[in-house]
Amino acid sequence: MDQLETIIAGEICLSKDPSSSMKKWREIFGISQTELAKHLKISSSTISDYEGGRRKSPGIAIISRLVEALIDIDSKRGGKVRKQLEKDFKPKEDVFDICEFTKSLNGKEFADKIEAKIVANPSKLKETKVYGYTIIDSLKVILEVPVHEYMQMYGKTPERALIFLQVETGRSPMIAVKVGRFSTEMRPNVVVLHGIEKVDPIAVKIAESEKIPLLTTMMPVEKIKKVLEGK
Repeated sequence: MDQLETIIAGEICLSKDPSSSMKKWREIFGISQTELAKHLKISSSTISDYEGGRRKSPGIAIISRLVEALIDIDSKRGGKVRKQLEKDFKPKEDVFDICEFTKSLNGKEFADKIEAKIVANPSKLKETKVYGYTIIDSLKVILEVPVHEYMQMYGKTPERALIFLQVETGRSPMIAVKVGRFSTEMRPNVVVLHGIEKVDPIAVKIAESEKIPLLTTMMPVEKIKKVLEGK
């Protein structure tokens, strides 16, 4: 599988609702259930059952076949969707510093490693898995990155921590996360506000309403990278 296929398959596999994620990607490519089923040589009711959650979530092998089919069908149409997605997935290196873990890290363990304080949703943090992190220049994201490009901050999967730098109160990063969810249908597993101790109550309310554990840390960025290296 190439990078785009891996990103899509990874999101479906790691999603809390893989059925909806499968449907979302089929619709993004503008492919009907019937057309996809024909390409895969299965019944359209099978696709419908997977997307409706009436069948057990498929394993990685089936998801890989499904994603490859979406890419193949799009390629036969000229590859317009793929080209747009590859453009959207290309990271803005000066804004997003993306790292993927080789295995998941428990949310509480992640917080302990970066010496973070838990500001919102501590109970949810204990059941959260983190598969990577993205260090984000808050000012550049807010000033320079269009909302439709927010997907880039999620790397290979949204099951990750977003670490926001240059934060004043935490309100703007949390608003960006909330707005980004409506644009990309993605949200992070954890949000970390770097360099502040007092968080805006609005930021806390957004985190609570979105059910996202919100952390703060004063640990230097280079040390954060070092303690999370090799995860």
